[in-house]
Amino acid sequence: MRTRSSTRPRPISPRNDADKAVLQRLAVRADVTDYVRIISRAHAATPLGMGFGKTRFSSPRDKFRLLYLAQDPATAIAETIVRDRFQGKAERLILREEFDRYSIAVIRNPNPLFLLDLRNEGANLLGVSTDAVRARAQTSGRRLSQEIYDRTDFDGILYMSRITNKQCVAVYDRATASIEADSPAWDLIRLSALGRILDALHLTVIDRGMMSNR
Repeated sequence: MRTRSSTRPRPISPRNDADKAVLQRLAVRADVTDYVRIISRAHAATPLGMGFGKTRFSSPRDKFRLLYLAQDPATAIAETIVRDRFQGKAERLILREEFDRYSIAVIRNPNPLFLLDLRNEGANLLGVSTDAVRARAQTSGRRLSQEIYDRTDFDGILYMSRITNKQCVAVYDRATASIEADSPAWDLIRLSALGRILDALHLTVIDRGMMSNR
C-alpha cells in the first residue's frame, strides 16, 4: 500500500479545533490495489457486495454498510476464517471443506481512498480506547466508526490486524465506487499460495472423517 498525508481539504466537522488538528494529522491517501477480500462463495458474483453485521467497525445502528480489505491473503484468512477459534487449544485443525465455502477477490483502486489512519497512535490521539482497534470486544470500535462516519468525510479506516499485525482497511459504503474487483471472485481453494499460508498460520487441514475420529 502506498500512503501519503492528505493535503487536499475534505469536509470534516470536528467538535473543536483540537479535534480538527488530530483528524488532519491522521488523514492519509491510500492506494489499496492488490489488497484482497474473502467472501462467501455464494456471493462470488458480487465481490464488492455489502450487508449489515456485527463486525469491528460496523454501524451499531445499521446506518451504514462497509467491507473489509486485507493487505495479503494470509491476513484475510486469519481475520475472516480463523479468528479466535483456536484460543486455548493445543491443535489448530481446520476442515478442508471450509475453504470450499469461500472466494477471494483482488482489489483495484483507480482513485486512492481518503482514510483515517489508526495503525499507530491514532486512537489515543482521538481520546478513545485502544480497544476500538485491538480488542476482541468490538463495541468501542463500532461507536468510533459511527462517529467518524457521521462527523467526517473519510472513506474508511486504516488499521492493523490484531492477529497478523498487517494492514487492513474498512471501507465505508459511500466510497465503494473508488474500488473495483473482477467478477466472479476466485475460489479460495484454488489459491496457489494457500498451502504456504496455512503453514504460516500453523493450521493443519483435515478431512471430516479425521475430525470424527478424534
